[in-house]
Amino acid sequence: MAFEQFIPGATAVGVTFDDGVVLAAEKRISLGTYVMSKSGKKTFKLTEKVGAACAGMIADMQILMRQIEAFAKIRKLEIKRELPPNSIAKMLSTVMFERRYFPLLTQIIIGGINNKPVIYTLDPLGSILPDEYAAVGSGAEMAIGVIESKYKRGLSEEDAKNLAIQAIRAAIARDAASGDGVDMLIINKEGIKEESIRFVS
Repeated sequence: MAFEQFIPGATAVGVTFDDGVVLAAEKRISLGTYVMSKSGKKTFKLTEKVGAACAGMIADMQILMRQIEAFAKIRKLEIKRELPPNSIAKMLSTVMFERRYFPLLTQIIIGGINNKPVIYTLDPLGSILPDEYAAVGSGAEMAIGVIESKYKRGLSEEDAKNLAIQAIRAAIARDAASGDGVDMLIINKEGIKEESIRFVS
């Protein structure tokens, strides 16, 4: 029980829409009952059309995302084209499974465009689950309830953004480890846009 209070919480969500994917994560970085930062970034651009949103230990997610971004660049040079989201997810799964005896304490949502918008959820041991929407972290139960009640196929980009924000807000209302705002990656055929919203408490 004493150990659990030092595992950091967070909330990250992913929602597909008719032409792309929205990935979002709140900004709070906490350690137990202490808020270490109110401006942490848990969304990561990995390629021109693939991104990630993470929850968990901030150091673990940062080093893992840097590693995967480097691997993706090397692989792009080898095959002379961008890696699709499923290849990035498989690469990430392999790295995480290799660390299974000393796992990286992070849950990840990979989102991007292949022929269609796709989302993959990965746990700390590297399991891959494809879906149309996802939520991870200590606020996931609250966030997924909001998404499931309002999600439908063929959402517009604006509707998907609003749904991701509503889901994060619901998690923040009930999860003390989540808060302070939302960082978003909006991924479509044109590439990746980043947006950020600050919540005033």
